[in-house]
Amino acid sequence: MGIRLLDVVAQNAPIQEQLEAAVARVLRRGQFILGPEVEALEHEVAGFCGARYAVGVASGTDALMLALAAVGVGRGDEVVTTAFTYVATAQAITHLGARPRFVDIDPRTWCIDPERVGRALSRRTKAIIPVHLFGQTAEMDALNALAARRGLAVIEDAAQAIGATYQGRGACSLGTLGCLSFYPTKNLGACGDGGMILTSDEELHARLRLLRVHGRASGYYYLIDGFNSRLDEVQAAFLRVKMRALADYTKLRQRNAAIYDQTLAGIPHVQPPFVPAGNQHVYHQYSILAERRDDLREYLKSRGIDSAVFYPLPLHQQHIYSKLHRGRLPVSEHVAQSVLALPIAPEVVNEDAVRMVADAVRAFYKA
Repeated sequence: MGIRLLDVVAQNAPIQEQLEAAVARVLRRGQFILGPEVEALEHEVAGFCGARYAVGVASGTDALMLALAAVGVGRGDEVVTTAFTYVATAQAITHLGARPRFVDIDPRTWCIDPERVGRALSRRTKAIIPVHLFGQTAEMDALNALAARRGLAVIEDAAQAIGATYQGRGACSLGTLGCLSFYPTKNLGACGDGGMILTSDEELHARLRLLRVHGRASGYYYLIDGFNSRLDEVQAAFLRVKMRALADYTKLRQRNAAIYDQTLAGIPHVQPPFVPAGNQHVYHQYSILAERRDDLREYLKSRGIDSAVFYPLPLHQQHIYSKLHRGRLPVSEHVAQSVLALPIAPEVVNEDAVRMVADAVRAFYKA
């Protein structure tokens, strides 16, 4: 591909020596699990996101699952969430024996629609999981108001949204708990799997620290039934180096997005991402809705431009969940048929390359 969608090697290249030095520091120390690097990263990420506490875990999926367990979600409970998301959002629910209750999305932001959440709440509902899709937050004021009236937990799936803000407040500080993924392709990516849970609730923080180590209090004494889900020291050291550049890296993604917004404007067959007033989008993906999406994708490929579809089938239509949901979710289905992610990461596109991609989109529809 002439213009790739992502390039992890290129992203890490400018700080390669610092990354290697950080990993070597851990190897020399010989403490590989829950050491000073994890503790320091937890403090740094909590401060960055605006939460009091953070707990490093083994993956973004585990972050969601432990967050749900911390608020007491279990067999027979329901958790309301969006159908237009990565499968991990729902699997975290089902792995605890609970049931995901899928609702539709806002046609402009593609995040969960609070009005439909309100209609889906039942006596079995224990929590709501809004997904901050592609790098921008859901409508959190409305969701928190719904949750407060019913005594529900709000667990932010911010796997794609570290650094995003809503009304001046950071993702992962907006609900009861917030969950991050450090998968290598994320805006803040590790050299393997990793995740983190954030909260400002002291009791939940203490419970999460138990849950990630089998429920262990100390030594071989256990207080609750927990998990084995710990962020390791190598990943934490690696991420601490990358954290230093995260704000600048985000600004470059936002610069590229602004150029796309300008150059794609006026194409009647394309809907660029919509960002409500008060939101700051961090553009984990720059996704558009495009008529004849698959034909456009093939055209871009012929021009040496990579793209991707996130996500081709909403969760309520996936085989593993089809028996859990009856009826259509028309907005999710329409977006899944039209959505297309264009190259946005600054390691793969500069200003000229962004314009080249936009020109190719325009040329396709002119033809």
